[in-house]
Amino acid sequence: MPTNERKPIKLTNCPECNSKDLIEDYDQGEIVCHECGLVITEQTLNQGPEWRAFTQEERNSRGRVGVPISFSVHDKGLSTVIDRVNRDAYGRQLPLNTRLEMLRLRKWQIRTRIHSSVDRNLAQAMAELDRLTDRLHIPNSVKERAAVIYRKALESGLVRGRSIVAIAAASLYAACRATETPRTLKEVAADSRIKKKDVARCYRLLLRELDIKMPVEDPIRCVSKISSKADISMKTQRGAIKILKEAQRIGIAAGKDPMGLAAAALYVACVLEGEKKTQKDIAEVANVTEVTVRNRYKGLKEALGLNV
Repeated sequence: MPTNERKPIKLTNCPECNSKDLIEDYDQGEIVCHECGLVITEQTLNQGPEWRAFTQEERNSRGRVGVPISFSVHDKGLSTVIDRVNRDAYGRQLPLNTRLEMLRLRKWQIRTRIHSSVDRNLAQAMAELDRLTDRLHIPNSVKERAAVIYRKALESGLVRGRSIVAIAAASLYAACRATETPRTLKEVAADSRIKKKDVARCYRLLLRELDIKMPVEDPIRCVSKISSKADISMKTQRGAIKILKEAQRIGIAAGKDPMGLAAAALYVACVLEGEKKTQKDIAEVANVTEVTVRNRYKGLKEALGLNV
């Protein structure tokens, strides 16, 4: 009985000239003989993988299907997850016996996923990273980098005897600093429920033991963050950025807290543009003290010769 199924054709030589030099054109879907130019087959199916690999190690470690590998999942997303929907593919409620069986399977599946101390440690740390990134509105790329830093710390034995939550928070802050994402240590510590001093100690430990080099944080990146919270106009933001660039040019921005410097530049720009914002308003949004804003304001005024 004839069918419409297309079976893949395996060829080793050309039927015209018996040459074994065959070329498969993936763009045209054709197999062509290199010697005589005969088009042997048309509309061939590409049986290769959907992903790309640039090294042999990458090619060997990837399968044909599946989600991309994620370092922010404790098992890198390679295991099976049994959901709690308790419904079949048509949306119908499962019988009681089937639900009880799925409950037992789900329980054993969780136990097999987390069966060693390292897996339990990673599961707790990745859950904390997921919670922190959600609270701080941090993109997935930064979360992946934080997960890589935590895994390196775990392999180096830095987590032993220390708080998992503190190391996870320090890894996230290190990832934010490395990618120049404007998140302060105080913000990370506040959402992690760990003292700022403990997070700072773990952060310094990561930098020292893992030999991580951090770029100098740019105060210009903090301007938009403060402005969005304080509802400052775009014209004033441009004025603050111009002030910060001039301060960097003459070298008075080095060694200063970037968030405090950005807050002071915004206050100066607000005064120059006639926008009514007090030092207290901007300091509260920037999460710095009024004294910091006042001192940085005086330094910018004197160094740049501003007529405020």
